[in-house]
Amino acid sequence: MMNITDKSAEDKITPLLRLGFRPFFLLGAIYAPLAIAIWVYAFQHGQPSQLSVPALWWHVHEMLFGFAMAIVAGFLLTAAQNWTGVNGTKNTWLGVIVILWLLPRILFWTSTPLWVISSIEALFLALVAYEISFRVVKSQKYRNLIFLPFFILAIVANFAAYATIKGMPPFPSIAVWEAMLWWFVLLISIMGGRVIPFFTARRINFKKAEPLIWLDVGANFPLVLLFILSFFPLTAMTISPALMIFAAVMQTARFLRWKPWTTFKEPLVWSLHTAYACIPVGLFIKGLALMGVISSGYFVSHNMIHVLAIGAIGGLILAMITRVTMGHTGHNIYEGPSMWHAFLAILIAALVRGIGVAFWPEYMMILINLSAILWIYAFIMCIVKFGPMLTKPRVDGHPG
Repeated sequence: MMNITDKSAEDKITPLLRLGFRPFFLLGAIYAPLAIAIWVYAFQHGQPSQLSVPALWWHVHEMLFGFAMAIVAGFLLTAAQNWTGVNGTKNTWLGVIVILWLLPRILFWTSTPLWVISSIEALFLALVAYEISFRVVKSQKYRNLIFLPFFILAIVANFAAYATIKGMPPFPSIAVWEAMLWWFVLLISIMGGRVIPFFTARRINFKKAEPLIWLDVGANFPLVLLFILSFFPLTAMTISPALMIFAAVMQTARFLRWKPWTTFKEPLVWSLHTAYACIPVGLFIKGLALMGVISSGYFVSHNMIHVLAIGAIGGLILAMITRVTMGHTGHNIYEGPSMWHAFLAILIAALVRGIGVAFWPEYMMILINLSAILWIYAFIMCIVKFGPMLTKPRVDGHPG
């Protein structure tokens, strides 16, 4: 892959803009604790006067389209170079895409019209999709075009989310939020199915479990249906609980084939597994709650969103930031800074905010604050330990 980059030209580029993972991982890691700190304050003290959108809408939107989407963009813009052999997005053009991501984060705190902010955000998503798809088509590695429909759906959901503030669509904001949650869970399931068994087998030294098509379809197709059903609440009330239970069973069977019990001595591997395990756990409890098997079903089901959002999405993001940063800055992946405590903090934060609040609501404020502290701690550790790597040239002198 090093042969596709002109070393002399690369050295003239500021290190932060040499590949997509660098600016997006850094900014995403900085935004993660900042956005949660602001939300916890708003949750306890009310709507910030400077914020131009409802605080709850801002919280959910920014954790999905702000924080998580930044990491997805950074990962895919970097991975596209590896998949295709075509030089990755970098330098000025990468800087433009980064600014398009950054602008909405700032403009929410101004009087800028929502149609302007939503258009900027949609342009960001469209350019990321173009940068990936262009390289896939040029290299004829069409298998990786699977990510194009993901971004098309995200662009539509982005506009829909803004429209719900004005009450324009025939569905509320929560429909878009749930749909995008399933969007991210499906993306994690697809990508996790590719990389987690590979990384595990390579590090623990056993033969990788080859994918089973029927099992992958059984694990992933219900997530597609859950995305669609988010916009049809009456139908979802009947069908979604069974889909969640079925998906949980399939996800568990798939997950166990990756031998998670062999990984406990290697934080960079068990962190992937514990994050992924939050998917079947969240699906299973959420499904049972909606079926009425668990008392206070809707409240329990709603809180399971945080097992998926914090544990699966946040946990896998933290693990992948660590791994990708080490690998793409020329370090030995398994000889980097210790992060086991940060990985554990994210897992506990998910359990505290999701399961803890669901079953012990009388301690809600204490548990929310504890979960926020653990989340903030985990990402501050990420910034402190990996921020310098993201802003400096590769230690091996190679481009990237």
